[in-house]
Order: sequence, then C-alpha cells, then structure tokens
Amino acid sequence: MGLFTLQSLVGGFLDEDLKHFNKVFDDWCVQFESMEDAQLILDTLEKNEQIKIVEITLLSYPKYFFPKLQGIIHATREHEGKIICIVEPQMGMSFRIAICDKQTKKVRVLSSRYKSTLSVEGVFANLSFDL
Repeated sequence: MGLFTLQSLVGGFLDEDLKHFNKVFDDWCVQFESMEDAQLILDTLEKNEQIKIVEITLLSYPKYFFPKLQGIIHATREHEGKIICIVEPQMGMSFRIAICDKQTKKVRVLSSRYKSTLSVEGVFANLSFDL
C-alpha cells in the first residue's frame, strides 16, 4: 500500500511542478508506484544530490492515509489491522494515543492524556488500552 515520493534533505516533498517543495505530503506532491520510477525523475533534476527517494506507508506517514489524524506524530505501530500512533495534538500539549482503522479509515483518539514521553511510551509499547 506504499508509494514513493521525492523529499529534500532539508525537509519538504517535491511538488508536481518539480520545482517547489511542500512541507506536508499531500495529493499535490509527485507520487510514484515504484522506486525505479522515482529514480528516473530524480536523475533529471538539478541538485538531485540534495533530494532522496522516500516511501510513504501507513507507518511512515499515517496522516496522508488518515486525513482526520491531526497533530505531531511521534511514533506508529501496527496491531490487529489498526495503526496506533502517539500524537501531540499541538506542540507542548499532552500526548494522546490515536487508533486508526485501516479498513474504515476512522480515527479514534483516546481520552487519556500523558504529560511525559516516558508515560505514553509505556502505554504504547504494552498496548495497555482497548482497541
């Protein structure tokens, strides 16, 4: 279910105009079905040593596949057909756990809030919540 795109080493994904970089990966960014297709385009670009090919997957960039998932994603994992994320809704806010259903594309943010990364990582690692 992954796809490939081109990303600047300083951040940003290559726009469809092949000149500008977008901070967020979206439908306006160039997308390729294979690494080879991405390499063909990369080879034609100026300063291509400053651009890398990246794979966009449910785990590497869940916000693309789940548009309702908002905030800063700190970690992801897959369990029982769901993508589990540690989310910081806005910088400096308490961490939350988000559960994204791969089949329905629904996102559920658990009500528990975690002040520290240690506490949320313990819950995340042990899956000590109901899916």
